[in-house]
Parts: sequence; structure tokens; C-alpha cells
Amino acid sequence: MAISIYHISGIILAVILIEFVGVISAKKVKNASDFSDGGHKAGTWLVCGTIMGTLIGGQSTIGTAQLAFSYGISAWWFTIGAALGCVVLSVGYVVPLRHSGSTTLLEVVSKEYGKKAEVTGSILCSIGLFISIIAQVISSSALLMTLFPIKFYFAAAISAVIVIVYVVFGGVWSAGIGGIVKLIMLCLSSLVGAFIVLVLSKGYSGLMDAIENIFLNTDLGFISGLSDNDAITYRYENIFARGGSKNIGSCLSVILGVLATQSYAQGIWVAKSNSIARKGSMISALLTIPIGAACVLIGLYMRGHYLTTVEANALIAAGQSIPEGIKIMSSSAQTFPLFVTNYLPHFIGGTVLGTLLITVIIGGAGLSLGASMIMVRDVFMKTNSKLKDAAKDLIETRCTIVVILILAVIAASSFSGSFINDLGFLSMGLRATAVFVPLTLALFFPNRFKSKWIFISIILGTASILIAKSLETSIDALFIGVIVSLSCCLLGMKSKSEILSISKISKIKSKTGTSK
Repeated sequence: MAISIYHISGIILAVILIEFVGVISAKKVKNASDFSDGGHKAGTWLVCGTIMGTLIGGQSTIGTAQLAFSYGISAWWFTIGAALGCVVLSVGYVVPLRHSGSTTLLEVVSKEYGKKAEVTGSILCSIGLFISIIAQVISSSALLMTLFPIKFYFAAAISAVIVIVYVVFGGVWSAGIGGIVKLIMLCLSSLVGAFIVLVLSKGYSGLMDAIENIFLNTDLGFISGLSDNDAITYRYENIFARGGSKNIGSCLSVILGVLATQSYAQGIWVAKSNSIARKGSMISALLTIPIGAACVLIGLYMRGHYLTTVEANALIAAGQSIPEGIKIMSSSAQTFPLFVTNYLPHFIGGTVLGTLLITVIIGGAGLSLGASMIMVRDVFMKTNSKLKDAAKDLIETRCTIVVILILAVIAASSFSGSFINDLGFLSMGLRATAVFVPLTLALFFPNRFKSKWIFISIILGTASILIAKSLETSIDALFIGVIVSLSCCLLGMKSKSEILSISKISKIKSKTGTSK
């Protein structure tokens, strides 16, 4: 189906809208504080917009539909984990984070365990964020390549330019206000998409019938190892289709990744009060689940009506023709955008396509902003005193965003054939092992662990998850990484006498300061 003028109009209007939000948001940015934390003036919905602007990006929408195309309802784990992460953030971390007096998560770690732990954790966490940014670039490229006959590199470059214009001017105000706009549009789009899927399929049972037909009536079932109803049901209707350890580990990766990511903590710090921060985070959790469910339904519908180019070639090689009514797409990453262009009314489809572009752009903007803040404040400023000039802070942050996105476009070509959500799970896992354990210990158990062992835990925990990933161990890599990290920290646990000694010194300093 060709892209109509209504589709193109929707995309153009959406781009104009988000760039307009970015430019308007720039008027609120008077200094580096306004750019990074909004001056602590945000209400509930701006907090929600800031969190969901990053949380509901290409991985939660295009990535979830892509994974559902191949593995059914188990694709829901990414958004389930995201929602649970927001709940834990709201209930357990809002107050200690806001009372920490810090502007980045690694600054919290630095105050407790020193500059070495902060800089190392910052670099590793930024690598995790960078992987997520790559996933966003792949998502937006898949969308643009569905709409226009362009190559991957060109699509990726266009995506990066739009994100740069959007976030470089407005910072957290762009991510927050844009997140609210996107939130409204995405919720409506998801509901419309899910409704149309159920209508076209005549209910959930119709979805599964179509999937069974495409596997059982062709050699695709034998090629894919899904040659009977039981195998198909297990793959597409089992929440643990990819393996219990892998799915639970993936969910835990996202939960811990949310708690260990600067972009989501930013939503907590921009709030006017603790209560507003909690409400904004809880609303984010409530809205994330149905969006994920809608994307899963879309992925299931497309599985029953589409083959990838690789699958089509395999059938032809086996001497079979493509079944009548079955269409072909070049990559499973195009699952969501092709559904929109082929099955939604043109005007509504154009709006949804615009919303998808907004989703990916704002998600990439939030991640880029978080990564740049970590690098500038926790690495550059801590390793080079000349960069601590407050007047240069804003320039440094903006320039870092540009560099990050250029590198993401270059790196995306190496991962263009990967599952978008698998990149997301890896990204969250790296952030969790590098930041979550030392951050949690610093917030809830201060003065109880030696800095040397915290530093070691950051290095070995991250190394463990990478080694486990490369070896494809039966136990999820995140479990191994977190266990190694915690074990190192426990080895560095201070004795009761050391803790009492530190407590006495702190009291003496406090009294001395008071008398003065």
C-alpha cells in the first residue's frame, strides 16, 4: 500500500509539533539548572511526561510489536518491567533521591564512595544508555524506511538530526512537555490500534487462528520448528516463551534499569515536591501496561498476515509459493509501522505515524540528555577542573548530546538486524550492574561499605554480565552480574567497630560545626 498525502501530512505535522515544543521549551531555559532539572518547578503531569518521554520509546512500541511478531505475549515483559520499575521508584526511591542534594545518580555514589567509583560507574552507565540510544535510532530508522524509499544510514541520520534539534534547545523541559503531548497521542493511538486489531480478527481467537494458518498451511512451520498447534500455542500464548529465566531476568533488568537511569531520576528531581514526584511516577506505571498490551496485539496480528523477506525466500527455496493474501516485509522491525500504513484509515494512520515518530524522538532525547549529563557532570568535570565553569555547563551538555547521537548513528548499522528489545534489556542490565547496587547502598545503608570494594563491584559486576551474555549461560546474565556485584560489596562491609568510629567522628564534626 502506497503512502498517501494524509500519511505524509501527519508525519510533517507531528515533526512541526515536536520541534515547536522544543523551541517554546527553550524559552524556559535561562541557565544550566533549568536545562537539566527544570528548576524543580514541575507538576504531576510534567513529571509523568519526563519519565514516560524516555520510558515509552521505540523499545516499548516498535520493539515490543517486533518481539511479539516472533515470540507472542512474552514480548510484554519490557513494558511490565518498566511499569514495576516506576512503582518501585515511586514507593522506595523518591524521598532519598530528592533529599540526597545531588543532581545525578552517580553524584550520590560519589558522595559516599568517592570520585573513582563515580567516574567508573558513569562511563559504564553511559555505555548502557548509549546502547538504548542505538535501539531508538534503529526504531526510528525502521519507521522512516517504511514510509520513504531511503537507505538505513540516511534514515538514521534524519532521526539523529531531529532529536538534536528537539532536545539541544529545551533540555528537560522539551522531554517533559513533549512527553505529555506524546503521552496523550500515544494512549489514543494504542487504543485505536488495539481496537482495529480485535475488529479485523474478530477477537483474540481470530488472532491465533491466523497465526496457526500461516505456520500449518505452509512449510514455515517446519522451517521455524512450529509444525503443530502445541508448539505454536507455547510460542505465542506463553508469557515465558523465551524461557523463564530469560523472561524474568529481562523484566528484572528493566526494573533495576529504571532505578539506575539518570533520565527517570530526572523526572523525580524536576518535581515541586515528594508527593508530586510519587504521583507522576505511579501514573507512568499505570499508563505503561496498556500501551505494551496494544503493541503485543499488533505484533500478533501482523504475524498472521506477514512474512519477513528471509522467511519468504526460505519458502521459495523449499519450492512453495507465497500463500494468497500474505504480504512481505523486509524486517520484523517494520511490524508496527506497516500495520499503521496498511490497516488504519489514512488520516488516523498519519496521526499514529506522527505519534510513533514523536515516541522515538522523545525517547532518544531523554536518553541522550541523561547520558550527556552523566558524562559532563560525573566524568568531564570530575577529571578536568577547567570544565567546572558553570557558564560552560550548558554548552558542554549540548555538544555532548550531538556527539553521542552521531556515534549512535554510526554504531546502529552493526545492530540493525537485532531485536530492538534485546538491546533494551542489555542496556538496562548494564546500567543496573554499574549503578543500582552502589546507589542503593549509598541511599539506604550509608557508612557501611568500603569504597574500594564498591569500586571493584562496579567493575566485576559489569564484566560478569558481559561475559555471561557472550557465553549464553542458562542463568540470565543480569542475575550473575548482580550476584557478583553484591558479593563484592559484602566483602567490603565494615565491622561494627568501624561503623561506630565513623559515627563518633561525624557527631564530633557536627558539634564542632554547631558551636562555630
